Amino acid sequence: MKAPEKNAVRCTWAANDLSILYHDREWGVPQHDDRVLFEFVILEGAQAGLSWDTILRKRANYRAAFDGFDPKKIARYDRRKTRQLLRDEGIVRNRLKIASAIQNAKVFLAVQKEFGSFDRYVWQFVGGKPRVNAWRQGKKVPARTPESDAMSKDLKKRGFNYVGSTICYAFMQATGMVNDHAVECFRCPRR
Repeated sequence: MKAPEKNAVRCTWAANDLSILYHDREWGVPQHDDRVLFEFVILEGAQAGLSWDTILRKRANYRAAFDGFDPKKIARYDRRKTRQLLRDEGIVRNRLKIASAIQNAKVFLAVQKEFGSFDRYVWQFVGGKPRVNAWRQGKKVPARTPESDAMSKDLKKRGFNYVGSTICYAFMQATGMVNDHAVECFRCPRR
C-alpha cells in the first residue's frame, strides 16, 4: 500500500500515532489468515467496555502473553497460566475475559476442524467478499448489522464468549469483512 501524505484525510477516529498506523495499515483490509482472525476475536472481546486505543497500546503485550495467539497453545492453558495472566499488567486483567480467551480457543479449533478453516466459516456471513459502505465523515456508522447479529448468534451457539453483535461488527470492520472507511478518507475504496 502506498504511504499516505502527511496531511491525508482519515476517518475521524484515527487521532493518535498508534491509531493512525492501525487505520492506515490494517483496519478494513480483508484478512484471511486464521491466526490473525483469532487474534482479533480475542482482542475485540478484551476491548468490551474499554477503548480500542487501550487495546492497541496493549497489543504487543497480548501477543507475548498469549503465545502469539496460537489457539492450540491457548486451548491448553490451565489454572496456573490463568493466574499468571491475571498478574500481567500488560494486558486487561479481567478473569472473565481471560477465561473467555481460553474457551474461545477451544471452540475456534472445533470450527477450524468443521469448516477446514476459521476463515471459511467467518467470511460466509458476508457472502465471501467485503461489504464496502459509503459513510460520510460525521455520520453515525452502525454498531451492529443483520450480518453481525447472525455471526454473534452462531458464534454463541458454538460456545464462543464475548461475541455480542457489536463486538462482531467491530471484528468485521477490523478484518475487512466490512469496509467502513469514510468516503472522504484516503483509504476508502470508493474514492
